[in-house]
Amino acid sequence: MMAKKASESETISNELVLPNDTNVLGNLMGGKLLHWMDISSAIAAQRHSRRVVVTASVNNVSFNHPIALGDVVTLRSKVSRAFRTSMEVFIDVTVEDHRTRETIKCNEAIYTFVAVDQHGNPIDVPPVLPETEEEKTRYDGALRRRQLSLILAGKLKAADATELKALFNPE
Repeated sequence: MMAKKASESETISNELVLPNDTNVLGNLMGGKLLHWMDISSAIAAQRHSRRVVVTASVNNVSFNHPIALGDVVTLRSKVSRAFRTSMEVFIDVTVEDHRTRETIKCNEAIYTFVAVDQHGNPIDVPPVLPETEEEKTRYDGALRRRQLSLILAGKLKAADATELKALFNPE
C-alpha cells in the first residue's frame, strides 16, 4: 500500500457560534466543539483511508480559551500517523473574534479512527508520509501516544513499549 502525504488528508472547516451553541455565559459549549472536532477529524481520516471510519478514541482535548457567541471557529484536521487499521488525527482549533477579527489558537485535540469495510470490520490503511517539521514531530509522537494508550487499556505491557522506554532510558 502506497504512503500518502499528510497534507492530502487535511480538512479545514469553519463554524459560526450561534446562540443555541452557547452556555449561560455566552461561550461555546465544550460538547458542541467536540462534535465539530469529531466531524472534521473523521473527514480527514476518511480522506486518508478512502474508507468509512469510526471514532475509536478521543485521546486528548485541551480547552485553552473560551469561544464567544458570534465568533468564527476554524478547525484544521490532519492525519498525523496511520498504523495498520487506525489513524491518529490532530485537530487545531482557532477562533476569530467577531469584533476585532483577531485570530488565536484556542484548542487542540487528538482523535483516533479505525477504517472499516462494508461489514464493519477493520481494514488496512495506507501509511502517512510526513513532510513538514510539524508533521514529522506529530508523526514521531504518535507512536508514543499509541503505546501509552495501549498500556492504559491493558493491551500492551509496559516492558514492550519501546518508544516510551527510550524516553526514560536513552542509550
